[in-house]
Amino acid sequence: MGFFGRKRAPSVPHPRKEPRFDGPLTLERLEQIFQDCVDFTKRPVSLGEGGACTLTLCYLSGMVKMERVSDYVLRPLAQDEALARCGTPRQAMEEMMGGALYNLSAAERTTLDEAAFDLVAGWCLLFFPGESAVLSLFVGTEEKRSISSPSNETVLKGSRDAFVESLRTNTSIVRRHLKTPELRIREQVVGRQSVTSVDILYIEGLTNPHLVEQVAAQLADIDIDAVLATGNIEEYIVPAARTAFPLVQYTERSDRFCAGLAEGRVGILIDGLPLGYLAPGVLGDFLQAPQDKSESWLLASALTLLRYLCMLGTLLLPALYVAMVTFHQEMIPTRLALSIIAAKQDVPFRSVFEVIVLLLAFEILQEAGLRLPQSIGQTVSIIGGLVVGSAAVEAKIISPAVLIVVAIAGIAGYTMPSQELAGALRIWRFLLALLASAAGLFGVVAGLSALVIHLAGIESFGVSYLTPFASNAGEQVEGHAVFRQPLPQVKQRPAALKTRNRRNQK
Repeated sequence: MGFFGRKRAPSVPHPRKEPRFDGPLTLERLEQIFQDCVDFTKRPVSLGEGGACTLTLCYLSGMVKMERVSDYVLRPLAQDEALARCGTPRQAMEEMMGGALYNLSAAERTTLDEAAFDLVAGWCLLFFPGESAVLSLFVGTEEKRSISSPSNETVLKGSRDAFVESLRTNTSIVRRHLKTPELRIREQVVGRQSVTSVDILYIEGLTNPHLVEQVAAQLADIDIDAVLATGNIEEYIVPAARTAFPLVQYTERSDRFCAGLAEGRVGILIDGLPLGYLAPGVLGDFLQAPQDKSESWLLASALTLLRYLCMLGTLLLPALYVAMVTFHQEMIPTRLALSIIAAKQDVPFRSVFEVIVLLLAFEILQEAGLRLPQSIGQTVSIIGGLVVGSAAVEAKIISPAVLIVVAIAGIAGYTMPSQELAGALRIWRFLLALLASAAGLFGVVAGLSALVIHLAGIESFGVSYLTPFASNAGEQVEGHAVFRQPLPQVKQRPAALKTRNRRNQK
């Protein structure tokens, strides 16, 4: 049953057809597959100067580099004397496979499915008369966005080569940072229509093999049409994720990604997305900034402690204000209480209504700033916040104290290195404010207890989400939670990852 008692249509299973295209591998059958495709191109090619044999070249315009087709395929076919002396098309194919064509990648295809997918991947096909097999040559274009600095993760001291949309470019960046031969890159294809390549990266002999197989199994179970957004992978690789908190860490910084691999985590790179994923992801990982290991351990520890305090502030400040103003006025200093009472004298609404309205206005302004063009988004957010806040205070709709509390909570949320974690905290901030309006501090404590219980019950690929504050199966808790140790004293990798090689330095 659906909404309003309406019967829901029966779910039809996702059709599985492997191979996608059946039938003989012929030029006519390939033309049927790519009918009504203006970019499908075919042309006859004479083999040698005499033209004793005529081949057919097929490719998709825009997916191939025309200079490669002309110089590496057409020119040798027309000018190579050894090819002209071949007596049969089969002999000519063997000569081309042996290096008669100036191409690094050449493969013989015998099925229609392989040939069709080669075309959309930037390969060209050579059909030989009387032969059931075709020759596939890679002549794809390499047009891509150049490597640049990260746009969302600020780099103070560190590498400035961010990931791009090209998968092979991203793997080459990782190879430049981690030159170990033990770096393994396994590839899987996800998406029936998009046919997106997804690479799993790990270090052999270091990463837990069970973790690698678990990630690979989750990717293999994905059966969707297209992988065009980050959520198409994030929401599938973590089983039964019923939480607003992130369970896998993403980054556009290559150095942060490689540092995660060196710790024993598994990396995921997706073709078409300029991001890298690291699994597992626990709460402590989302509160650590990439530059923490580039600063001195004292400064990094102080900044990490500040982030934890800001996390508590953005989560609890609105709820504590509602609870103390509504139920526990005795907890407020006398002069401050008198000031709040004087400011609220002409405000007709309850404190919880003021807080919820301001929190909603804060979220609306934030969304408006993200959706507007970059040139005016920040201006609208700042000016809109000032105008709306001051106008609401002057109109006696909200009190100045509420505006200050919500502003502090909102600014504290921006200190989170992970925006996904900040979004989860904003959701729980609303819930705690509502509980505070119903039961005061008892409601805040109950909501906070529910949050801790919720986090304690979450696991990311078998690792407790509250690591290193909590552990699994009675294991000893190791590693720093808030204060970072000096790097020369960090002799071992995190125990929760169960790496095959725990020691990382002498």
